[in-house]
Amino acid sequence: MPTRAPDRLAPFTAQEALVCAMVLMSVADGPMSDAELAMMTRLVQGLPAFSDFHSAEIETVTEVVSNLLGRTDGLDDALTMIREALPMRLRETAYLLACEVCAADGDATQEELRLLQDLRIGLDLDRLIAGAIERAAKARYQVI
Repeated sequence: MPTRAPDRLAPFTAQEALVCAMVLMSVADGPMSDAELAMMTRLVQGLPAFSDFHSAEIETVTEVVSNLLGRTDGLDDALTMIREALPMRLRETAYLLACEVCAADGDATQEELRLLQDLRIGLDLDRLIAGAIERAAKARYQVI
């Protein structure tokens, strides 16, 4: 896979778009936590969608996202890039991955919930489908 220049606004590959959704969630409420980075690494290493994507490339996508978020309308641009890179079936996957990262470090903050809403709208996901994905992620991380 070719290496992307962090400041370049080339279209995302589908895998980069999925990682972008996770990175956006991880930085929604401040710097990326160790738990969030560990979750993203586990997901990239374990899911079939990332079979030829290396977890080291998370850093490159993180740099691209950081550059995007430093621009006016950067979040909107990032959401557009994700939507354009993914067919509908993978948009649900992107939302699920964002939910997994959100759940990685405990309760969702208001900033994370706001990003989930923006992501749902930006990816043109049905509210009921998004709610089911959110509930499934929450159920996976319940503690006894």
